[in-house]
Amino acid sequence: MNKFEENTLSSQTIFQGRVIDLIVEEVQLPDGKTSNREIVKHPGAVAIIPITAEGKIILVEQFRKALERSIIEIPAGKLEKGEQPEHTAIRELEEETGYNCKSLTHLISFYTSPGFADEIIHLYIAEGLTKKQDKLDLDEDEFVEVMEVSLEEAVQLVKEQKIYDAKTAYAIQYLQMKRVVEQR
Repeated sequence: MNKFEENTLSSQTIFQGRVIDLIVEEVQLPDGKTSNREIVKHPGAVAIIPITAEGKIILVEQFRKALERSIIEIPAGKLEKGEQPEHTAIRELEEETGYNCKSLTHLISFYTSPGFADEIIHLYIAEGLTKKQDKLDLDEDEFVEVMEVSLEEAVQLVKEQKIYDAKTAYAIQYLQMKRVVEQR
């Protein structure tokens, strides 16, 4: 038993949605007291760093209602029930950018907000890109603009807060570190 473990005493589903569920759990704390935890259950997601033969990064701009603004991101999407992350990555890359890839490499998986959510993102790098279609195969409620940028341009977009989400900032930092290592 972990010395910080919280034992669940009761659990109640407050909301079941298309993307998330909200659960409230009463837990017993390590000191014997009780508390409530509000937990967002998420099926998990993938994010892809697509790199062209010219070394450009494929990004998408889209409006994010939770932020009330458009931001620029790496392509990403949630796992469908029973779908393996690498299949989701290939599907999302094609749907959001119109590209497919010859090489898809898993880099890392990480939790986005472990204080209240169980969402895990599986991050991939996609290389050997081929433009498969000009018309994107987006979800009916999804509107994106595809762009290609250099690493330097992506860093500038972070500074300008046009790239403003953790998964994309993480991806840009990964590419910066990779470049430093390769230059040694």
